[in-house]
Amino acid sequence: MILPAAVRWARRDTVALAIVAGFALFTRFLGLTQPTAGGTPIFDEKHYVPQAWDVVRSAGNPVIGGIESNPAFGLVVHPPLGKQLLAIGEVFFGYTPLGWRVMPALFGVGIVVFTFLLARRLSQSTTLAFLAGLLAVFDGVLLVTSKFGMLDVFQVFFVVAAAWTLAGDMRQAAFAPRRVRWWRFATGVLLGLALSVKWSGLYYIAFFGLLSSFWDLWLRRRRGEARPVRSTLLHDVPPALASIVLVPALLYIWSWRAWFASETSVYRHAAVDGTVAGSDWPWLGALPDAVASWLYYHLSVAEFHASLTSSSGHSHPWDSKPWAWLVGARPILYSSATDIECGGSTCREMIFLFGTPAIWWVTVPVLAWSGWVWLTRRDYRVIVPVVAFAAGFIPWLAAFDRQMYFFYAAALAPFSIVLIALALGAVAGLGRPVRSALVRRAAGYPITSGHLAVIGYMALVIGMFVYFAPILYGLRIPESSYNAIMWLPSWT
Repeated sequence: MILPAAVRWARRDTVALAIVAGFALFTRFLGLTQPTAGGTPIFDEKHYVPQAWDVVRSAGNPVIGGIESNPAFGLVVHPPLGKQLLAIGEVFFGYTPLGWRVMPALFGVGIVVFTFLLARRLSQSTTLAFLAGLLAVFDGVLLVTSKFGMLDVFQVFFVVAAAWTLAGDMRQAAFAPRRVRWWRFATGVLLGLALSVKWSGLYYIAFFGLLSSFWDLWLRRRRGEARPVRSTLLHDVPPALASIVLVPALLYIWSWRAWFASETSVYRHAAVDGTVAGSDWPWLGALPDAVASWLYYHLSVAEFHASLTSSSGHSHPWDSKPWAWLVGARPILYSSATDIECGGSTCREMIFLFGTPAIWWVTVPVLAWSGWVWLTRRDYRVIVPVVAFAAGFIPWLAAFDRQMYFFYAAALAPFSIVLIALALGAVAGLGRPVRSALVRRAAGYPITSGHLAVIGYMALVIGMFVYFAPILYGLRIPESSYNAIMWLPSWT
């Protein structure tokens, strides 16, 4: 098959999405304002939350907005959009935990919603979309990512939404090709927003752009065109480049509008104050002041990131490499309070970015299954999540010497979850009918042992989420309970 036939959105889809969104809202906003460091940000919030407050305080024009300066932490090393989004919450709720966490929580709910929508679009099944949505709700990585004032949650949202629009473009190109491909244009907009949060958005621009072009080539071959490569290069690649490369580039430049408008931005006049001339890139001085200073800023940031390597002496106790992400082998500690007196014993309050094991421990098998059904059964539903997973994983392998952390893997979770949901659909179709009349009456329809396996797996996921909730929400637990849930030495 190419892709499953379209099934119209129905009332059951709306109900299923509402249930999933309701669970997401509850889990993301539960305990949102805790913990803090005496009312101040914790962990890497300490970088981005003050920068967002700079945006709030320096904003004069609502279109241009403000600019982050944050001199106490030196060079600002990420594009402005993530801080601008954090600033929206701080405008409404002030420099408070709710102010700097409300937008991540809302975008975290959005990630769950778009995970549901992506699974629904690929499978054309309400049931599989519902399973994907529930898995996204009960994954610890997506939960904790949504509860702190950092940047990754925004990029994950834009990337998952871009995958949804790209899947829409691929479906349209396969079934109802049009001259103007608005789904692909929307993909470019969302990728531009992802890039404007973090530079790793470039990986998705490259992978999604290649996927779009190769999909068009495959469709032309399938239609039996005489010169499919030539037609693709002439008629498909240019508009693809316009939508998935040019549009993101323009949006990225637009995200820096406050930097260009401010006279006090970091390196704003580096070209005229001698900074550029004394740098490793004196050739920038031949460019106009604003352009030269902006490019100098970017080269300085690139140099900063390149210097964060283990071989150069930089180390971190929670460093983890990409291969460890595949099984969540090395979570990262966000908050820690130990040696708390409680009832004659000592307790802890800990929060880890921690992946629900029942989800993360099946990542490698489900990727292998996806490759198998893609190649042997021509099941093209798996293409978008597999390519999106690859975009968030493979490039990091090339830079394995760099400091890396598990929160880089947050963007992998929605796509592995969609693949798990598709695999569960295959499992549900296996096995023999259950003979128990009690089970059949409880289900309300004929049920197989495959259905029971899926129900058992979902129960395991939810059970594990509840079991590990203390280290996802920072609940106070005795030292013995904490030791009991730390199954692997690499988790501590």
